[in-house]
Amino acid sequence: MNVKMLAYTPLDTPIHRLAGASKLLFFIIWSVTAMITYDTRVLAVMLAFSLVVLALSRVRFADYSFVLGLILFFFLLNHIAIFLFSPQEGVHIYGTRHELLPIYGRYAVTEEQLFYQLNIVLKYGVVIPMALLFLLTTHPSEFAASLNRVGISYRIAFAVAIAMRYIPDVQRDFQNISFSAQARGIDISGKERLLKRLRNVISILMPLILTSMGRIESVSAAMELRGFGEKRRRTWYSARPFRAGDIAATAFIVLFAAGAAWLTFRDGSRFYNPFQR
Repeated sequence: MNVKMLAYTPLDTPIHRLAGASKLLFFIIWSVTAMITYDTRVLAVMLAFSLVVLALSRVRFADYSFVLGLILFFFLLNHIAIFLFSPQEGVHIYGTRHELLPIYGRYAVTEEQLFYQLNIVLKYGVVIPMALLFLLTTHPSEFAASLNRVGISYRIAFAVAIAMRYIPDVQRDFQNISFSAQARGIDISGKERLLKRLRNVISILMPLILTSMGRIESVSAAMELRGFGEKRRRTWYSARPFRAGDIAATAFIVLFAAGAAWLTFRDGSRFYNPFQR
């Protein structure tokens, strides 16, 4: 496991130079726009833009590959569940039926269902790169300052920042405990049978949880001794003021969201329907 997975790495790119508050605002509006629209044209443009921005950030694939794999696993489960529980959802939404492959009973592959689930794929593809970018290009302290700047209590913001800051530490602890366990003959590699591997991983998780609990207690005591939470407001060392790039990014996402909303709802439905044209 990469010990720097999902950890912030300082780089000199246009994405890293943006203030945390503008990145947070951009991510929120971007995600809401992606969740609302089912217009394939809008989602395709957003996907292309997401991939371009991801390339511009120069974030290494190894920094998020494990998390991306987990997301894609649950993404696959989600698609299977959609088809199992609602195989005709696309037909209901688009009002037509173009059957490609009958399976059994109400289960059949239709063009409408495939198109509907394609839109779900695009939604994932639009939001995931931006979420990873936000986590990987924003320092935890700056992220906390950004949350506080948009009106969230600094106590909550600080808790979120600490959780982000401890992701690499937890990974490092897991790796150290794993090495110790393997030295004692507890194998969690692919050479071991799956069930035995799962039991061995669980035996590693228990000391990891206890170690993390001990660290939480130490941090809580240190924060209490320093009087954290006594004041209603606090200042942030890592907060950065808005610059030209932040204003440009914020203006862009607001205009883009307005344009996407207009294109999505101009015919009265948020579902782009190519089957009735």
